[in-house]
Amino acid sequence: MKQKNNLVKNASFLMIAAMISKVIGLLYKSPLSSIVGSMGMGYISLAQNAYMILLMISSFSIPQAVSKLISERLALKDYKNAQKIFKGSMIYAAVMGLVVALFCLLGAKLIIPSNQPNAVLALQVLAPTIFLSGILGVFRGYFQAYRNMMPSSLSQILEQILNAAVSILVAWLFITFISDGTEGSVAKWGAAGSTVGTGAGVVAALIFMLFAYRLNRRGIRNRIERDMQHQEESYRDIFRLIIMIVSPIILSAFVYNINGYLNGVFFSEIQGKQGMNADTISILYAEYATYFMSIINIPLTLSSAAPTSMIPEVSALYIRGNLAETRERIHQTTWLSMFISIPCAMGMAVLGHPIVSLLFHGTKGVAGNLLMMGAFTILLNGMSNISNAVLQAIGKPKIPMITAAAALAVDVAAVTALLLFTKLGVYALLVAMIIYSLVVCVLNDYYMKKYLKYKNPWKEAYLKPLLAALPMGAVAGGVYLGVHKLLHSNLISLGAAVLLAVPVYFAVYLFISRPSEQEVLSMPGGRFILKFGRKLHICG
Repeated sequence: MKQKNNLVKNASFLMIAAMISKVIGLLYKSPLSSIVGSMGMGYISLAQNAYMILLMISSFSIPQAVSKLISERLALKDYKNAQKIFKGSMIYAAVMGLVVALFCLLGAKLIIPSNQPNAVLALQVLAPTIFLSGILGVFRGYFQAYRNMMPSSLSQILEQILNAAVSILVAWLFITFISDGTEGSVAKWGAAGSTVGTGAGVVAALIFMLFAYRLNRRGIRNRIERDMQHQEESYRDIFRLIIMIVSPIILSAFVYNINGYLNGVFFSEIQGKQGMNADTISILYAEYATYFMSIINIPLTLSSAAPTSMIPEVSALYIRGNLAETRERIHQTTWLSMFISIPCAMGMAVLGHPIVSLLFHGTKGVAGNLLMMGAFTILLNGMSNISNAVLQAIGKPKIPMITAAAALAVDVAAVTALLLFTKLGVYALLVAMIIYSLVVCVLNDYYMKKYLKYKNPWKEAYLKPLLAALPMGAVAGGVYLGVHKLLHSNLISLGAAVLLAVPVYFAVYLFISRPSEQEVLSMPGGRFILKFGRKLHICG
């Protein structure tokens, strides 16, 4: 139980940090959209999508890869080589980051859709951020390997605060002092100014991680000096190991996430050839990529915190040959992810339009429809994140890359056919997203069964949270409609719906599950949930 609690504790740190970061990231986009307009938000989305692809090539999965490699050495008390992997990873990230950053600066026009040239500048501004992100990722993976999630968690929050503040300020400055006042110029310079904030956030987080490393340096040095039993590996072997392990993980993440970028390019190019003007394309794409994805990414980020914290645990157990305990950790991670994801998906499906309207006043209503129809993709993405992390943790990083490539081929065929032969328009992107996630889940599940004889805990992890989420959704929808009919306030109606729906979920879940006191305490916020359950006389 102690190890389980450690997993939940570490995941909870990351979840809390992710939630705060994503909420800040979501809230600042509302005033930002008012400053740069829907067209500018479309340019930001195109630039950010291309940036994420470049980041994946250079460093996106560096934290997971570094965490896995170092945690395996720490499990064997091989502190010397753990530190050498840290230094080698830093060199790898710096070199890769520099190469990709130069490509971003000089070749931005090659990866932005040809009919959206105003998004190029916003991408070029992000070039230095690509270089710094790799170094930041190495530090985060290093602390995660030591199962110290606090530095990574705090740095995420700091990063998002600086990102939000600087994005709004510099977007306004660029529009005020550089743009010529026309709609296209305002959108172009506003988008470029907003991406300055991304870099400012990474710089702030990196300074914080350097400070955290300095504070822990003495303890790290002492461990290394006491390690007399392990032969030091050469840097040549270290770099070979990093390339063999890191590269497949990065390629897997690249293939796994490039579908969003490709779907955006296909949408822009195909709709443009079918007669839709570039401004309308940008506005509609903002509904999907900025409004819908910004909201749905909050629970997706929360659900991905559990797999991230699981990697060093599962790697250490698997390398010792403890398969039973490995499967138990995966069960725990799956339950934790779905315990959070399922009620989030239900709430967004029921309250999709009010949520979007509250946060983004410029919406045309499309994002609300997407959120209602696509909320359950939170579960599919949560499941695929867990299975990807497991396969990487047990030393099978090529498998997620292969399954993602297969899903990508299906996704490309589906989105192309839907855009060419149906009138779905931007909704085709949602359908393709669902198809892609389903293919990844099915294929990864097959390989988990093959290598770990793993069986999904359907009843505990999926059915019980779903049964608790159904009455929660009914309460949320009913309360919202009732309060809104009386007060005609979207904010008050949403607040009342959430405040009443959340305790319904916990109450029904505790009633269905009847967990022990120890099991309740292992949940995120377990002490509060235990006190709540005791008042209702539904747990010990």
